Amino acid sequence: MTTLRIIIDQILAPVPGGIGRYAEELTRALIETAPPGCFVEGVVSASTDAQYALLTEKLPGLARLHKSALARRELSAAWQHGLTRLPGKGMIHATSLFAPLGRHDRLNNKADQIAVTIHDVVPWTHPETLTAHGASWHRAMAKRAHRYADAVVVPTHAVADQLSSILDFGDRVRVIGSAVSPRLAVPHDADERASRLALPERYILAVGTLEPRKAIQPLIRSLGSDESSDLPLLIVGPAGWGDIDVASIAAEAGLAEDRVRPLGHLSDEDLSVALDRATVFVMPSLAEGFGIPIIEAFHFGTPVVHSDAPALVEVAGDAGVVVEREDSAGYPHRLAAAIATVTGDDALAARLGQAGRDRSSMFSWTNSAEKVWQLHADL
Repeated sequence: MTTLRIIIDQILAPVPGGIGRYAEELTRALIETAPPGCFVEGVVSASTDAQYALLTEKLPGLARLHKSALARRELSAAWQHGLTRLPGKGMIHATSLFAPLGRHDRLNNKADQIAVTIHDVVPWTHPETLTAHGASWHRAMAKRAHRYADAVVVPTHAVADQLSSILDFGDRVRVIGSAVSPRLAVPHDADERASRLALPERYILAVGTLEPRKAIQPLIRSLGSDESSDLPLLIVGPAGWGDIDVASIAAEAGLAEDRVRPLGHLSDEDLSVALDRATVFVMPSLAEGFGIPIIEAFHFGTPVVHSDAPALVEVAGDAGVVVEREDSAGYPHRLAAAIATVTGDDALAARLGQAGRDRSSMFSWTNSAEKVWQLHADL
């Protein structure tokens, strides 16, 4: 019997984010694609009984759930300082750098192995978008991974290239991408949900927070540009970040009160409706490791405008309209021009929609899970 233990703690984080989604979808796919005689177990920090029950509900088929006696913060500190004891030996796959990285005897026990995932190089390139502790923790854990990890998974070749100039992992790096959740599909009550969300007939959609790296602020300012279309902007995500909020940025740009509206966190069903009905989806991020929202928009045939961040260009292929990030003062104007081009040309929008559907179909959680199983088999 072969057991693969997955670190799934991020699924229970207060704000799971993209990594929480990644951990959940990949683990579910690993369970579904497990080779004969192979089983998947989960590892999680000390949590409540309700949270343990939620994990078993989200991950049917999980052979076992290892529950640490330490809460997430304490477990994170323990792993950072090399206190890595886990029950049993064998294969460990961490869906982030939150991992028990320490010395292990691969020479005499090749089955004792650990792989970690590095989603992006933001802690090095844009540390100001993280807390000081968060940035230093990621850098410290990456150094531990450089010393102890048997393999490092990254989501794109762009991240692999960027990482190589920071920490050279050599041939330990594997590129394994993400995909669209199978739970993203237009529900039968789409009209009712659209009405409840007050979705306009035509609108621009974006996903993200107001942290500078996501570049939602330049996108809001683009609506005040001479090149801008007159469509409203809806933003999936919180209304504020730190001491700034959507309303104040919109007011500073001289926009009408109803021109920009945060939708907050959306369920998979509501997100599906919002993506499906959007006139154009915009991802203006200055830096990303993969960019799942792009292929989610592609999945629904929604035209996409995105920045020239290397990972986004790689993931989108030629299916989106690319906007250069350089010259930050002119970025809002270039975003506005790209959006107006798409929204003002129905034939172009239709071509982009079809190209997006084709591109989205190239990514699959099943394929990603099979690559993870092959990675551990190769080790």
